[in-house]
Amino acid sequence: MANFKLYTTVLVVGMLVTGSLNTLTKKAQNQSTARGIYGEEHKFNHPWFQTLLMFYGEAICLIVYEWQRRKARKERDNAQIQEADPQPERVLTGIFVVPTICDLIGTTLSGIGLLYVPASVWQMLRGAIIIFAGILSVIFLKRKMYPTNWIGMMIVMAGLATVGLSSVLSDKGNNDDGVSHGEMLLGIILILLAQLVSASQMIVEEIFIKKHNVPPIQVVGMEGCFGVLFMSLLVLPVCYFIPGNGPHDSYENSLDAISQMWNNPAILGFGAAYLLSIAFYNYFGLSVTKSLTAVHRTLIDACRTMLVWVIDLIIHYCILSTYGEAFDMTYGFVQIGGFALLMLGTLLYNEIIYIKCIASPRSTGFAEISADFEGSQPLLDGSLRAN
Repeated sequence: MANFKLYTTVLVVGMLVTGSLNTLTKKAQNQSTARGIYGEEHKFNHPWFQTLLMFYGEAICLIVYEWQRRKARKERDNAQIQEADPQPERVLTGIFVVPTICDLIGTTLSGIGLLYVPASVWQMLRGAIIIFAGILSVIFLKRKMYPTNWIGMMIVMAGLATVGLSSVLSDKGNNDDGVSHGEMLLGIILILLAQLVSASQMIVEEIFIKKHNVPPIQVVGMEGCFGVLFMSLLVLPVCYFIPGNGPHDSYENSLDAISQMWNNPAILGFGAAYLLSIAFYNYFGLSVTKSLTAVHRTLIDACRTMLVWVIDLIIHYCILSTYGEAFDMTYGFVQIGGFALLMLGTLLYNEIIYIKCIASPRSTGFAEISADFEGSQPLLDGSLRAN
């Protein structure tokens, strides 16, 4: 029992640390400068290339999946168990295409938004996935939503509005990154759209993949492999030839991204850390998700947001002012209030706290809870996504 608790603690801490690294290393890349392919020094502005790194991180999960299968087979052989090797239902690999495209679009929109907003705001706005996932599950999965769930979603909306408004009005709108208030607003809109796409991905996975009994870590790995192919053979070449403001007058020049990583070891290190943190975050999250309740998932995600914010402040004030983010004395406390609303709404939505006089699964009896919610968890929980 003690070993199991220690193992679970290690997984949760690993999930928290690697989840925070996802955000921090990606933002650090955006704040770094280096000489590009044509010798001009500029910021690392390559959200589509970062999506490719994310897919490489997900693809690593297939290696972990194969290792787990071999380990399980070896344990059965050593125990001389004569049962057949349990295999998931054989599925057409084509079913991974649609969720991969959703992952690609959602991650890239979110990455573009991260160019214009602080990492802490980006992390908080990801809470919008609760609203979109809830509405889409009612429409497409015919799930029943109780008044408590709707109230939680409304409070989350109020929190998102508070965080977004405080960011647009804050002095960060004209910071050293050269981000205007209009660009800050654009970033917020793109991040919210990304959460809509990610919620759609959850629905698609549940409709087309979950019924085939495919292990979640295999789903992540397959989506990563398809994503690498899509990005390498189609998306990045197209982005290169689309007119834009980047090097070679391209919308995005991946050769310039590689050149900047070569000329600045810090950017290369941030990229490697981002890729590996994606892989480990998925492993930690999927390993521990069966033993986690909604309470744990909510608290871990809240701690991740707080950790990102605190580390960003420490980096800015104590290490290097060109990285991290400054605390806005005018609107920073409003942002904290918005985060509190996000937490409260999430707690209500997940039935962690409830209002006795308002109908909820908890207040209608255990039998109804079981009938309505048993086996209804999405294949990949929204809080476990690291885009």
